[in-house]
Amino acid sequence: MEMKTLSAARRDLSARRAVRTLLGSGGVALIAALALGLLIAPADRVQGEWQRLMYVHVPAAWSAYLCFAIVLGASALYLWRRGAGAARVGRAAAEAGVALTALTLASGSAWGAATWGTWWVWDGRTTSTVAMALVYVVYLAARAIEVGRVSRLVAAGIGVVGFAVVPVVHLSVLWWRTLHQPATLLAPSTSPPIHPLMGAAILAAVLAVTIITLLLVRWRAQALASPPVEKPAERNPVLGASGPAGRIVTRRDARP
Repeated sequence: MEMKTLSAARRDLSARRAVRTLLGSGGVALIAALALGLLIAPADRVQGEWQRLMYVHVPAAWSAYLCFAIVLGASALYLWRRGAGAARVGRAAAEAGVALTALTLASGSAWGAATWGTWWVWDGRTTSTVAMALVYVVYLAARAIEVGRVSRLVAAGIGVVGFAVVPVVHLSVLWWRTLHQPATLLAPSTSPPIHPLMGAAILAAVLAVTIITLLLVRWRAQALASPPVEKPAERNPVLGASGPAGRIVTRRDARP
């Protein structure tokens, strides 16, 4: 028993050290991204200062892809082992991914309005990105339905099958004619068409947002695992009591 307790304490200590390391690395990467993106990297010759929205748009899109990959892995693990932990991680990653997709669409819309003269065009990239967001909104809706394991199984199935839309989004600029420029960092080429300082800025931004996203997913998954929270009930002025036990039990989103 003591050995198990000691082992658990060591794992907890290692996890805390890893989190502190990630926080420090994320902070350094964020400072570097801000310095490079706003002060050091040159503005685009054609798009001007509006091009700096790329340092928000691209990291948000990449991190959304990462979140949906985590949903894929967690959903497959849940279908295999039926573990509640995998279900919580999948839900946390899907929530973060949908938020990041919304940020991707918002920043892309502002960037398009400044450079192309239009806020929104239903081209291949935009349409597939909206479809991707809707897939994971449906996933979260399935998780929100309280039907025991049934809702989790349905959501896990969506999490596995729905990931097929992610490569479609990424490759849409190659498959269809769109206003959106081709991929910059994840392009099928060994020499991305980007200035070295711009490349350094975007890599720093991607690293920073990736670390922040992973930490947020971890913390959200832990919050979903939190136990019920008891709090004293308000005394009824008429009855003079709050019930048989005198306490109310509330759940702080304890269901995974």
